[in-house]
Amino acid sequence: MIEVSKLVEDKSLLGNYFASSAYVQGDFEFGLIENRQGSRLIALPEVLLQAINVSLKEEVGSAAGIVLFNCGRWWGKSFYRRFNEELSEYYGKPIAQMEMVELLQSLKQCWKTHGWGILNLEMDYYQQGFLIITVENSAFAETANVENQPQCFLEAGIFSAFFSGLTGRNLHCVQTSCESMGAESNRFVVGILNRLKPVESWLEENQDHETIMKRLINS
Repeated sequence: MIEVSKLVEDKSLLGNYFASSAYVQGDFEFGLIENRQGSRLIALPEVLLQAINVSLKEEVGSAAGIVLFNCGRWWGKSFYRRFNEELSEYYGKPIAQMEMVELLQSLKQCWKTHGWGILNLEMDYYQQGFLIITVENSAFAETANVENQPQCFLEAGIFSAFFSGLTGRNLHCVQTSCESMGAESNRFVVGILNRLKPVESWLEENQDHETIMKRLINS
C-alpha cells in the first residue's frame, strides 16, 4: 500500500507552476505585483505599448520592425533564462529532462498568465524543420500599427530567442499572419534563418500563411 507521505513527496503531483492563481501574487491595492518567487512584475498599459509602436515608426520609419525584433530577442533571452531557472527549481530537474507535454503546457500557461494571449504549437511541419506557433488575443497585436503586413515583431523576436535557448541552435522567427490585419490568430514560423529568408519577400507579395508554408516546404 502506498503511503500518503510518499504521494505528497512525489514531484509528479506538482501543478502547473505558472497557474495564475498561484504565480501572480502581491498587494494589488497598492500596485505591488510579484511572482511566486517574490520577483517584481510590471503591468504594461495598452497606451504605453501603442506609444512605443507609434514613436518608433516616426523616429526610424521602416526600420521600426528591426528595432522591435531585436528588442524581442534581448527580452526573449532573459525570458528563457528565468523560465528555465524557475521550472528547473520547481520540478527538481533541468527542463531538458522534462516530458515534452509538461514543458509545453508550462509555456502555454506562462504566456497566458502574463497576459500575452493564448499560445499553441503546431507540429505539422516539424519533420521539415519548422515549428508553427499560434497566438490568439495577442496583447502585441492589439497595440500594433495597422499595416498591410504582420507587425508583431517584438513577439517574433521573443520566440526566436526562446526556442534558440531551448534547442541550443540559432533559430529565426517570422510572422505570417496577424490579428491586426483581421486574421483569427497571430501565426509564427520558427526555423533556420537561411531557410526563412524568402518569407519576407513573400509577405510583400501578400502571400497567406498556407501559401508561404507550401513554398517553404517545396523550396
